[in-house]
Amino acid sequence: MTQIQNTIQPATRIGTVEEYYFSIKLKELDKLRKQGKQIINMGIGNPDLQPAPQVLEELNKQSIAEGNHGYQSYIGIPELREAISTWYAQNYSVNLNPVNEVLPLMGSKEGIMHIMLAFVNPGDGVLVPNPGYPTYASVSKIAQANLIQYDLDEDNNWLPNLDELEQSDLSRVKLMWINYPNMPTGANADADFFKRVIDFGRKHNIVIVNDNPYSFILNDAPQSIMQIEGAKEVAIELNSLSKSHNMAGWRVGMAVSNPEFIQYILRVKSNMDSGMFKPLQLAAAKALSLGSDWYNTVNAEYRKRRVLVYEIMDLLNCSYDLNQTGMFVWARIPDSYADSGELSDEILYGCDVFITPGFIFGSKGEKYIRISLCTNQTVLEEAKQRIIAIKNN
Repeated sequence: MTQIQNTIQPATRIGTVEEYYFSIKLKELDKLRKQGKQIINMGIGNPDLQPAPQVLEELNKQSIAEGNHGYQSYIGIPELREAISTWYAQNYSVNLNPVNEVLPLMGSKEGIMHIMLAFVNPGDGVLVPNPGYPTYASVSKIAQANLIQYDLDEDNNWLPNLDELEQSDLSRVKLMWINYPNMPTGANADADFFKRVIDFGRKHNIVIVNDNPYSFILNDAPQSIMQIEGAKEVAIELNSLSKSHNMAGWRVGMAVSNPEFIQYILRVKSNMDSGMFKPLQLAAAKALSLGSDWYNTVNAEYRKRRVLVYEIMDLLNCSYDLNQTGMFVWARIPDSYADSGELSDEILYGCDVFITPGFIFGSKGEKYIRISLCTNQTVLEEAKQRIIAIKNN
């Protein structure tokens, strides 16, 4: 059969991005499993624990109620916006008007694209952390922005060097992505840093976006950038129920900011998607009403898992910061390896255990690896024993 040559070419922007690393890697792991390999995946931050029972009960109850299956408002139902506002007040001491300072999203990853399209014109500068969540960079490229990476270094607690950034040309920079508690490094930021970055944004007319989905995971003092006086004038914060409430597949996130910024984001969102399923929104509101006992229970399990991950990192002769937060352990690899990919491949093909190489988060992550805490203790112990076996050979 003659193969027909397709002359239709994709948009130029497609050439600036590649398929998401984990999308590609999951295909590889699936292929290895089909070959009979018993692969243990310790890479992705995909919570394996259940949402709270009362949240599941609410979803079931509302799913069979009449009138809950139609289209919903683009701005989310009042119950969910009120729940987000109350959650921020109780946990971050931040007052938000649920009418116009809160926007529910189908996951905060969706919000990254919406914010980019709402604020950034082609050619505008966007400050993106290195290492950092790859979506910040890829969405910047899709929006045809001028991607400007800023380095995060271990010796500066993985915080941006704002003094160094002040020396660069910021005249066309429109937006800056930050992410604290940080992924992938687990570093935390304090109120002094948040104040300095807000001042930086106000001085240079740069929108500061803090992506904040990890603040309740192994973190004794959850923070929001919105706690800083004047933050609403220049900042947007993304948050999510994916990690904090074990609801990753539900796709429930939020953006909070001043009414004008929220309206800009809504203009994009309302032309790209619709409102979330109402029973899901009502169940999310129930999740946000959970007390501290919920977070304590989840974190107790993560602490036990983290001990095992530390032991695995020790076996690999990696070094790590005991003060890091979030649902990952970030560690520096031994100098005997050229980069994190070499170590990751050695463990994957040597003992069927996948560990995330840090290079996927940028060049500053090349000498680091990351292990997720979203694997139960039995499986982590099995991974540990496999690594011990290969090390003893």
